[in-house]
Amino acid sequence: MSDWIEKSHAAQDWFESLRTRICTEFEAIEREAGSDAAFEYTAWNREEEGNEDPGGGTRGVMKGKVFEKVGVNVSTVRGNFAPEFAATINGADADNPGFTATGISLVAHMANPHVPAVHMNTRFLITGKAWFGGGADLNPPVPYEEDTEEFHACFRAACSAHNPTYYDRFKKWADDYFYIPHRGVHRGVGGIFYDHLECSDDAAFERNFAFTRDVGETFLDVFPRIVRRRLDSDFTEADKRTQLEWRGRYAEFNLVYDRGTLFGLKTGGNIDAILMSLPPEAVWS
Repeated sequence: MSDWIEKSHAAQDWFESLRTRICTEFEAIEREAGSDAAFEYTAWNREEEGNEDPGGGTRGVMKGKVFEKVGVNVSTVRGNFAPEFAATINGADADNPGFTATGISLVAHMANPHVPAVHMNTRFLITGKAWFGGGADLNPPVPYEEDTEEFHACFRAACSAHNPTYYDRFKKWADDYFYIPHRGVHRGVGGIFYDHLECSDDAAFERNFAFTRDVGETFLDVFPRIVRRRLDSDFTEADKRTQLEWRGRYAEFNLVYDRGTLFGLKTGGNIDAILMSLPPEAVWS
């Protein structure tokens, strides 16, 4: 087990380094737009009765001229799932409820409706098994085919470098997952989503960790480019109304269906960090 904890530390270190580079890039975009907005970081500690080392994390939030609200969270938590929740987690059950989880989670809601909102997360969990999960998806209120194609092309290339089946599998997983049944619509234009990339040995860990790192690097490459392309676009009141309506649907998905939200709530996470994904303003017609 100690060897897997060391691997968890390696994953944590990388998630934290990715957070730093993403936040630096987003702040650079704000500077280019004439804003001095910066991330404000709040550390939090998890509590679990009888657990001397339950972990915690850091919530980073910036509200600026380009990024109306963006949150980038990192956390590393350890403990035991409640028995009924353990039954829903890969590798865990009532007799083996222990877990270690580390990851990064990002949601950006943009000021200009022509700039797409976005979500990205990657994570490493140790239960009765060890596995990686994550992905990224684009959520444009006003879609542009050029942006959608570039976003998918970059993730297709990242996937293909590791496994020729990954992109088709993980794109479909995103399409199926980021769907709002009660609305009959997808949350956005998709991306990739993967889970339970199991690490049965050192080689599998290195392979899946390398893929997960490429997911993060791909996001850092493609999303700032799309933001810079659209941030000066003129928009109308109708465009803004469309954005606020789609934000309402984003909120509905995250509160009703999102597994990450449920995981955070069920494991005693920081409420502000868990609900960081909610938009600063939304409407329901």
